[in-house]
Amino acid sequence: MPKRGYHHGNLKQALVDAALRLIEEKGPTGFTLSEAAKNAGVTPAAVYRHFEGREDLIVECARQGHEIFADLMIHAFNGGKPSALAAFEATGRAYLAFARKFPGHYMAMFESGTAANATPELAAAAGRSRDVLENAAQALSEHIPPEKRPPPSMFSAHIWAMSHGVVELFARGRPGANAPFPPEDLLEAGIGIYLRGLGLITPDT
Repeated sequence: MPKRGYHHGNLKQALVDAALRLIEEKGPTGFTLSEAAKNAGVTPAAVYRHFEGREDLIVECARQGHEIFADLMIHAFNGGKPSALAAFEATGRAYLAFARKFPGHYMAMFESGTAANATPELAAAAGRSRDVLENAAQALSEHIPPEKRPPPSMFSAHIWAMSHGVVELFARGRPGANAPFPPEDLLEAGIGIYLRGLGLITPDT
């Protein structure tokens, strides 16, 4: 891939873009700060104008990833239209789409060892996407009496874990991980079985 160098006034983003390309090629811990600087077309010393070190750079990659991810989730949910179930399933598909389209961001977010609360800015960005899924879960359970309603935070976390598992096992082209069905179908079927088991949707839905 041709190197896209530093453009005056945008050094910080040039370094982030360089780091994302390196993360895709080598993994989140497989590159040095000097490599990121070289790929951005600047000296290693210039990196420290914006980042304290590689981990700080990865945190920014993760923060930007969470912002993109949250925007995709919000668009997928679309206010619960055309139905709460359709919106809920759409957020799951958005998870798969994000992992495929933004692999560098995905790895910085979930495979770098960076805690989601590493900085207040990262925590706020990560919280946006979780909030979308919890709101979708809340909308899906509103027809159940409150005393019988499972906590939305619980089953949204389960769906998050299911989505993450499908992504990791079948949606990222890992060697030997041949999905028996398309990842979207696996996820949709899993969500349906889980939600029926909780009584959130009827058996014939």
